[in-house]
Amino acid sequence: MLTPARYVGAEPVEDDGEPFEEKMAGLVAQLREKQAEAAKFDAAIARNLKELGYDV
Repeated sequence: MLTPARYVGAEPVEDDGEPFEEKMAGLVAQLREKQAEAAKFDAAIARNLKELGYDV
């Protein structure tokens, strides 16, 4: 048998009943939110470094 899960101990994942397209749309929306949040943090860090004399 060539199923990797059999050899590495991964357990089968149960289907949650949510259609793939809907799940991916939600995950992409979450990713975009996290990317926007990360950009805000990056800007704040750059400002702080600039104030300390480390212009990035």
